[in-house]
Amino acid sequence: MAAAWDSSIAEELRMVEEEIRRSVDSEQRLLTEISMHVIGSGGKRVRPGVSVLSFRAVGGVEVSQVIGIAAAFELIHSATLIHDDINDGGEKRRGAVSAFRKYGVQRALVAGDFLFVKGFRAGGSFGPKVVEIIADACARMAESEMVQSDHVSDSSTSVDTYIEIIRGKTAKPIEASAKVGALLGGGSEEHIEALGLYGLNLGLAFQITDDVLDIVGNESVLGKPRGMDFRDGTPTLPLILAMNDGHDGRRISRLFGKKRKRPEEVGEALDLMADSWGLQAAREKAREFSSKAIDCLAPIPPSVYKNGLRSLARAVVEREM
Repeated sequence: MAAAWDSSIAEELRMVEEEIRRSVDSEQRLLTEISMHVIGSGGKRVRPGVSVLSFRAVGGVEVSQVIGIAAAFELIHSATLIHDDINDGGEKRRGAVSAFRKYGVQRALVAGDFLFVKGFRAGGSFGPKVVEIIADACARMAESEMVQSDHVSDSSTSVDTYIEIIRGKTAKPIEASAKVGALLGGGSEEHIEALGLYGLNLGLAFQITDDVLDIVGNESVLGKPRGMDFRDGTPTLPLILAMNDGHDGRRISRLFGKKRKRPEEVGEALDLMADSWGLQAAREKAREFSSKAIDCLAPIPPSVYKNGLRSLARAVVEREM
């Protein structure tokens, strides 16, 4: 059996977890409680994992240099999850009640801001180049959220627009994680660029796979009901492709265009999409980005950490369907 993608950095990720928990300790105990509700509910820790693997892959030795920034990326990511759930009305996150449902919108917003500030503070201690990379990724996330808000329940959303959205929302933060890890590890410009491109393509593969899983995934694994994207009017690649699939596509398009969708309509659309060629085409696109990510690793010297990056690229598209 192949080793898990994070097997070579298990100790580093344990240190990242400790740093995350230290970072959210507050005199306001409720802030700590809400933060831990989000952070402690699980998650794949892809962003800190990519930072640590990139750091090690370019020859980084002193692990204390990367633990703080790896934790910062996860804190910022957790902040965006709180805000996303508020925007989308999400009831569950990773199998747990979403923070705003449990604690209220106002307190959840404050906790999200707290996590973001804690993350950016950690990142800000590493110098202007690191701050620039993180700030650019955060700005792209915000810009992509605005683009997505313009296309809610828009059945005419194009594939190019969808890629633009997920590039900013998901791929740019993972690109930043890789670049910063390589920068702190003393990597050359070639290595930093290569790992950044790896992270970008990994992020695209990851998000497309998430969108496929929202249609056909196992709810016990997802930690939330299937069809949330369709219900909320979020255009995804399998949906966009399915809407162009003959008679069934026209039916899916009409259902998607409705501002309020009944549960039976969401169920009907999921069944139609599951049988659509668009679902398989989306899976193939995710695998294509995964392969591109692996190809981007060519300049990186062989090591167990490079192997870990390769394994991660495969793992994100092989998650349980």
